[in-house]
Amino acid sequence: MTQDELKALVGQAALQYVVPGEIVGVGTGSTVNKFIDALASMKDRIAGAVSSSVASTQRLAALGIPVFDANAVGELSVYIDGADEIDGNGYLVKGGGAALTREKIVAAQSRRFVCIADASKRVEVLGRFPLPVEVIPMASARIARQFAAMGGTARVRMAGDTPLVTDNGQHILDVTGLEIREPLAFESMVNQWPGVVTVGVFAHQKANVCLLATAEGVQTLNW
Repeated sequence: MTQDELKALVGQAALQYVVPGEIVGVGTGSTVNKFIDALASMKDRIAGAVSSSVASTQRLAALGIPVFDANAVGELSVYIDGADEIDGNGYLVKGGGAALTREKIVAAQSRRFVCIADASKRVEVLGRFPLPVEVIPMASARIARQFAAMGGTARVRMAGDTPLVTDNGQHILDVTGLEIREPLAFESMVNQWPGVVTVGVFAHQKANVCLLATAEGVQTLNW
């Protein structure tokens, strides 16, 4: 199976976690795009969606799925999103698509987080994928020095010749060279650094379920 077929497989499998008549939380990325496409098949049976990015909002709206502001609704029954890495405890690294802050907000608003990913995203220790950190631009150099003191190398994510700007108007640092063996403590620590908007470790908002696409089919992990 190709990567595209694997993504479509878990996107379709995630439909079983969508509660009819309710609003579903929707993440961002290429795997989530497959879920959004599948969700269109039952759009008349849901109330709509809360989206974690402008890109996902546009895709949902184009398929005729109503999108609500997070502040206009209460708790969501389920949030469905991808991951850049996932470990054996359901802890994640996210933010490859630069939507980590809004993703974490919607995850926190949801009772259950269902992660959809392919088997290549499964790791023993988080940190192989460059860790995204959304930062206020004036703090980026100082935050990079704090990561350097931990043995990491932080680089501002670029869009051509200029820094990438997130949906929130901020920049992203991508940090390499770290092994994140205590994700809960690491997330708590980095989120306290002045100028950090969100660190891309999702430990306090971990996955409750992971639908992992493998060559043998969809493997379901529960925590």
